[in-house]
Amino acid sequence: MAYVPGVALLAALAVGCSAGADSDANGTDSKAGTPTVTPAPPGKYLTLPAPCRAVPRSTLKDLLPGAAELPGDQQDKVFRGSAAVTYDTDRKVGCSWKADGPNATRSLSIDLERVVSYDPAVSDDDRADTVYAKKEKAAGLSASATPGPPDEKDEKDKKGEASEGSGKAKNPADGDADATDSAGPSPSGSGTGSDSTSGGASTGGTPGSSGSPEEALPSRILDNLGDAAFLQDLPKKAGSTAQHHTVSVVFRTSNVVVTVRYAEQPTLVTQVPDGKELQEKAQALARKLAETLSE
Repeated sequence: MAYVPGVALLAALAVGCSAGADSDANGTDSKAGTPTVTPAPPGKYLTLPAPCRAVPRSTLKDLLPGAAELPGDQQDKVFRGSAAVTYDTDRKVGCSWKADGPNATRSLSIDLERVVSYDPAVSDDDRADTVYAKKEKAAGLSASATPGPPDEKDEKDKKGEASEGSGKAKNPADGDADATDSAGPSPSGSGTGSDSTSGGASTGGTPGSSGSPEEALPSRILDNLGDAAFLQDLPKKAGSTAQHHTVSVVFRTSNVVVTVRYAEQPTLVTQVPDGKELQEKAQALARKLAETLSE
């Protein structure tokens, strides 16, 4: 009888182990209340193309007509481009080109950024959409931005703009671009949007130059280019004597955000860049890059 308590203890331990095994088998242990997070899918793109080889030579000849006046070796140097300095070429790359001609200097640059989300609950595409939306907002076109994961600061800004009653016109520099965008991405428009981008100073060409090449469509959302895209038209700054005109096209495809900048500065201040031509050529290049990325 002296050994009965020991036998009873062993029996109790056996019952406890059996119950614990059943609990584990049923997945109902004390840690089962912690939910399992399913990682968001990765982006389509794991690498980026070599930027200085992303634009065909034939396209560069069209975009940089001044290069045709240069000797062969200098042409080769222009068309090779200058790669942007980056610390991680799998995440961000860029290249620029510039050619001086007898009538004008034209410059071109492209930047490609591969966005990676380090939040398992947010996909690379959604994070890239947030990056793109910030660029769209900076261009004065935020009303039509397709929101990715919202930033707390952006949400506060939107609430503040709504309380003003007409928040899109708070910044005079973005007034006409926003007004145009609120009406939807229209395939046609007038140059008046760019005329008021300097707070009242005319930037749409020289005074009285009705029908001048400067008259082009204002900044706007673009259709059928990647997952989302916009064009920003930047004529010369107020008070500047140089007729410098820059067009930027930004688009997102999956987890890559691409920026194309195309600019012209005439040799003479009396010459006005053809804004419409700059827009058309910048858009054409952006579409070629989108096709190249999709291949």
